[in-house]
Amino acid sequence: MHRFTALVIAAAFVSAGAAQAQTLKDHIGEAKGVWTNIKNSFVRQAEAMPEENYGFKAAADTRSFGEVIAHIADSQAGMCSSVSGTAKKVDAAAKKTKAEIVAALKEASAHCDAAWDGLTDANAFDQLNMMGKRSKLGLLEFNTLHTEDELGYSSVFLRLKGVVPPGSVPRGR
Repeated sequence: MHRFTALVIAAAFVSAGAAQAQTLKDHIGEAKGVWTNIKNSFVRQAEAMPEENYGFKAAADTRSFGEVIAHIADSQAGMCSSVSGTAKKVDAAAKKTKAEIVAALKEASAHCDAAWDGLTDANAFDQLNMMGKRSKLGLLEFNTLHTEDELGYSSVFLRLKGVVPPGSVPRGR
């Protein structure tokens, strides 16, 4: 009887381990989906603002709209390329035109897509020394939250210039 009980307990631990690994895999998939939605919204927002308003500041002591977009591009490139293991820069802050800044944002977002694609159950909790000690998954999730935060912030810039943020446009229009 003891042998049967031991086998049942061992099977329960193995099953629990497999379920936990599946849960992490599911979490990574869901978190990547959230990233993709926010990334796409941010790119559409950057494209929606007319070029002449890229220098617009909502207040004198804030970044301009173009500087916000460039900040996110540079942040994304730094964080996501670190997760992938090869630090890369897009130097968006040095760009002058809307086309250059949007191109840098798309390049940075591609680095993030690659980082998400390279994330596995086995390496998700590998530690990086960026903004303190963070796991790869934690850094990618922070990047998503940071991008989402700036998405909301930059929506105000569009509204102040009479542009409806793409995420606010009803579907089908």
